[in-house]
Amino acid sequence: MIVNADLHIHSCFSRATSNNMVIDAITPQAKLKGLQLVGTGDALHPGWLKIIQESTNPTGEGIYSQDDCDFILTAEVEDNKRVHHLMILPSIETAHEIRNEMVSVDKEKEGRPRVRMNGAQIMDIVHEHDGLIGPAHAFTPWTSMYKAYDSYMDCYGKKPDFLELGLSADTNMADTIKELEDIPFLTNSDAHSPWPHRLGREFNEIEMEEISFAGLKMALKKRRIKANYGFDPRLGKYHLTACTRCYEIFTPKQAQESNMKCSCGGTIKKGVNYRISEISTWKRPHHPYHRPPYIHIMPLAEIISLKFSKGVTTKFVQDIWENLINNLGSEIDVMIRVPIEDIKEISPEMAPVIQAFRDKTLVIVPGGGGKYGEIKFPENNLDNYI
Repeated sequence: MIVNADLHIHSCFSRATSNNMVIDAITPQAKLKGLQLVGTGDALHPGWLKIIQESTNPTGEGIYSQDDCDFILTAEVEDNKRVHHLMILPSIETAHEIRNEMVSVDKEKEGRPRVRMNGAQIMDIVHEHDGLIGPAHAFTPWTSMYKAYDSYMDCYGKKPDFLELGLSADTNMADTIKELEDIPFLTNSDAHSPWPHRLGREFNEIEMEEISFAGLKMALKKRRIKANYGFDPRLGKYHLTACTRCYEIFTPKQAQESNMKCSCGGTIKKGVNYRISEISTWKRPHHPYHRPPYIHIMPLAEIISLKFSKGVTTKFVQDIWENLINNLGSEIDVMIRVPIEDIKEISPEMAPVIQAFRDKTLVIVPGGGGKYGEIKFPENNLDNYI
C-alpha cells in the first residue's frame, strides 16, 4: 500500500509549540490533509506518552491509532553539540527504556530534550533498542549535523538510517554530496501546530507492506519511498545567507568580507545553499537509481491567503479551505490531483491560483536569516490561466 507519512512533528510539551498539539486535535487535521501515518514527536516525554496511551488504541506493531489515523513513535533530541537527531521507535516500552538511558538536562520538562551525549552515543542507544535514527533538518544553520560536521561519519561514526532534508533543502541540493548516495531522504513538516498550513507541509509517499514499525523499517531499507513532497527550498527560512535582524541577503563572498556582521548590527547567518556548496562533491545533482522524485508542494491555506490578502488562520481563509476540502477531498489531492475544472466549479477564484502553482509559474522570493521565502503571482496577473 502507498502511505502519506509526516514523521516529524512536536507535541504540546515542546517549546514554542501550540497547546493544541494533542492527539485529539492532530488526528482530524491529518485526515483532512491526506496523511495516513503521523510521527508522534516527543516520544521521550512521559507526559506525552501518557496522552498517547490514553488517546489511541494499539493497532499494529508500534502503531497507535485514533479514528483511522495512525501514529508511530518519533522523537527529536539535541546532542552536546546542539545537533538535532530524529528517532523512530518500535514501541512505548522502548521509548521509556531509551529515555532512561539518555543523559539529559531537561528530559522531565522538554518534549525535545537536550542530552549530554554525542551523535554516536545516541545512535548506539537507539540501535540497541531496534530503533531508527538520522539527522533532523540536516543542513539548517543552527542545529543541524552539517552545521557542526562535514560528514555524517564525524557525527555518528557510521551511516545513519535516513537523512531529513528540512524545509530549506531538496533532493537536487542534497544529491550534490557523494556520501549521501546510499541514504534515503525524508521530508517532514516539523510542525509546531495542527493548522493545515503546518501539519503535513512536507511529507513522504511510502510503499509499505503494512502500517507498522517493521513495515516502515523495511520500506526504508528497501528504498520504497516513492516520492518526497516538500517546499521549494527557496521558501525555507534559511535557504540563502542573510542577516537575522534585517534579513538582507548576502552572497557568500559578501558575508565573508563582512565577517558575518551586517551593517545594521545583526548577525549574518550562513544559508543552506551556501553550506551545501561548501561540502558538495558536484555542482549538479547526481541522483542514485533509488532516489524518488522530489515534488514541490505548498500549503493550500497559504495560497488562499496570498490570493485574497487575508491572514492564513482567518475565518475567511479557513472557510474557503474547508469548502474545497469538503467538496473535493484531502488537501494533498486538491493541490496535486483534482482536475482544475472540478476545482473551478467549487471555487472559480482559486482554480487559476492552483493552476499557476502546478505550472510552477508562481514567483518565489527566497528566504534567509530566519525569514520564510515569499510567493507572488506571475506579474500579479492570473488572467492567462483557465
